[in-house]
Amino acid sequence: MSRVAYFDCASGASGDMLLGALVDLGLPLDALREALARLPLTGYALEARRVHRSGLHATKVDVAIDPSRSGERAHARRGLSDILGLVESSGLEPEVKARCAALFRRLAEAEAAVHGTAPEEVHFHEVGAVDSIVDIVGGVIGLSWLRAERFVSSPLNVGGGTVAMSHGRYSVPAPATTLLVRGVPVYAGGDGELLTPTGALLVTAHAESYGPLPLLRIERIGHGAGTRDTPGRPNVLRLLVGEEGVSPEDGGHVLVLEAEMDDMSPQLLPPLLERLLAAGALDAFCTPIQMKKGRPGILVTALADPARREVLEEIFFAETTTLGVRRLEWERTILAREVVQVPTAYGPIGVKVGRRGETVYNVQPEFEDCQRAAAASGIPLKEVWAEALAAFRAKGWTP
Repeated sequence: MSRVAYFDCASGASGDMLLGALVDLGLPLDALREALARLPLTGYALEARRVHRSGLHATKVDVAIDPSRSGERAHARRGLSDILGLVESSGLEPEVKARCAALFRRLAEAEAAVHGTAPEEVHFHEVGAVDSIVDIVGGVIGLSWLRAERFVSSPLNVGGGTVAMSHGRYSVPAPATTLLVRGVPVYAGGDGELLTPTGALLVTAHAESYGPLPLLRIERIGHGAGTRDTPGRPNVLRLLVGEEGVSPEDGGHVLVLEAEMDDMSPQLLPPLLERLLAAGALDAFCTPIQMKKGRPGILVTALADPARREVLEEIFFAETTTLGVRRLEWERTILAREVVQVPTAYGPIGVKVGRRGETVYNVQPEFEDCQRAAAASGIPLKEVWAEALAAFRAKGWTP
């Protein structure tokens, strides 16, 4: 089983909402302050308080700017090199430094694309302010603290309407945010900006896949509050953390990928199936079919964990002539399986046992073991197979 963190972005995401969710989930505020103190950035204080958002209890984290520097938030202009210098000269952990630097470079590339300039020439406005730097660096620190092996996110709610920015008023999502979520499932629900550039940056940099909550044994839940309290919709980012896995009999969800072709050489099919299996497919097989105009064709199917979708789709496109891959998720129930060794006259043979609870439903000798024993002894394969099955039943073998 693996540790998974799930971003529930039904009300969008922002840097302060993510920090609030992390603190609400259990990240000690003092530990976060101590880690951020390694960044050579002053003139702010990190504060947390409990609030209600549409009746839901949540944590609101604020970056309070020193009153003597109150104008800095509105007028701060930092270039990419300035921010990278802050990160590089900090006492942050090396992996945190590397992730933060990569995020700020990615943000600079998005801003440069919007303004038609080079990333090195970008001068940040809102994101160059102290509170936004703290949000991004603090978010990386907090998400590293989770020690999650995998991050998954819901589709991102960007909001609706327009948002006022330093250069004027723009449609939601803001131009840089739009570039940051390119290739990511998004939708518009609600008024105003729900997904900020910092929120988009942090979620998309960590999430490996997007969709409904995966099969998860939830351990902890954190609710991070946004500034607005919207009636009827809790303005919170929910962060769920738990162990991903299933009991031996609960197969959970399996992804089915398939594509049919009538213009592909059958000689290419065996290496295709080998690549799919090597890349993590649970099974891969071909089915003869009849296609349009009566042409014979082939249907290639791969079963896999949903997290392997992009890797396997890439193999479909690279190794076949298809122009598209269909996908759907199936629920399944599987038997617990174990291979036991049974003694036979031809040496030990592995026998695969399928059971549900205490009931054994299937017993099958391992074919390759039987094949090796038959070749070594000069006995027909079917006799070795029958001997292994009889040995299992005669001994009343229990795994």
